[in-house]
Amino acid sequence: MISNSLFDKYTRTVEVRDGTKTKTCKAFIQPLRYKNKMYLDGIYTEIGFNSQGHYLYIGPPEPDLTVLSDSGYISADGTDFRIDRAERVYMGEEVFYIWAIIRTIVEVN
Repeated sequence: MISNSLFDKYTRTVEVRDGTKTKTCKAFIQPLRYKNKMYLDGIYTEIGFNSQGHYLYIGPPEPDLTVLSDSGYISADGTDFRIDRAERVYMGEEVFYIWAIIRTIVEVN
């Protein structure tokens, strides 16, 4: 398991929101490089194409992103992220961490 001092040093505080519930935890959020996201779609807005910046999320077993409702999202440093895909990663019989692909939420008017 990752030592707590390393995890605390290299992660940031995030809020996981689902309806009226908010949980705070520490997690890694890292941009996916172009070669990693070549099959990830963006959207077209009035001002052009927006790739919706995709990111890799690695966080603790709780909160469990795999059970959030469709309205659930993550906030970090003033940016909101929608969860595209989340999976539990196990070590033996226990959940070791949560892995997810997240993307910035773009408001389209």
